Amino acid sequence: MGLIDTHTHLDGFARRGELPDVLARARAAGLEAMIAVGTVPDDWALYQDLAREHPGLIHYTAGLHPCSVDAGWEGVVAQLEGYWGGAPCRSAESDAPNENTAGPAVPPYPVAVGEIGLDRFHLPKEAAEAARVFAWQRAAFAAGLELAQRRGVPVVVHSRGAFRECVEMIDASGVDWTKVVFHCFSEGADEMNTLLTRGGRGSFTGIITYKNADAVRAAARVQGLARLMIETDAPYLAPVPHRGKPNEPAWVRHTAEFCAALFGMTSDEVAAVTTKNAKAFFEL
Repeated sequence: MGLIDTHTHLDGFARRGELPDVLARARAAGLEAMIAVGTVPDDWALYQDLAREHPGLIHYTAGLHPCSVDAGWEGVVAQLEGYWGGAPCRSAESDAPNENTAGPAVPPYPVAVGEIGLDRFHLPKEAAEAARVFAWQRAAFAAGLELAQRRGVPVVVHSRGAFRECVEMIDASGVDWTKVVFHCFSEGADEMNTLLTRGGRGSFTGIITYKNADAVRAAARVQGLARLMIETDAPYLAPVPHRGKPNEPAWVRHTAEFCAALFGMTSDEVAAVTTKNAKAFFEL
């Protein structure tokens, strides 16, 4: 069984004409699929095209990244619903017709809303402006959660310096926690337990391979194998032995091999369990 990179950004590769080579290396490394994670409308449209061109290999999500939220966030988020178009809602609670058909209302549809969330790390330095931007982030996150709850689809959460606020907002949203993943999980065991008690999960990048990431490894052990998913977050956070270089989907294999040692398993066993988990979570 092949690997799945559950969170990657392919836009830079595509726009530089590098994507064919990146995909070839991914296949050679044993990847059977990857999920291109949308952050802004330009990504959403590009990734929908790539998913159509590479069926089964590339899936995609659509969401407004908190670091891309500004005063015009409402108009951007309003475009999201159109990417699901005529796709049936997965939520058992939603039988309302889809009235917003703006945008590309044709398959392939996104497999999740995301990445959405909160980010304190990149806020402006001036306090009043930081508070204003963070308020926009919260409003945009709430709107994304409402869309995910209504459509019954998974949510890919970006949380940096705002774990407690993200959890509180998801609690308040009514989103099914079993459909929530905190991507690039970089917190510790206590925070992982917070997710687990609610039914959520974290996914792990190359950070788990870094020498100073004991807390992240402890969180992975606490979560265990039943919910384990791995990702590159390419082009960021390349795993050892490529740390410091631009990351790419093929290198998720290094993270899988590290997790195999962490859990006392073979690489094939880790590939099997993480691929099974990813397919179940994203309904691939």
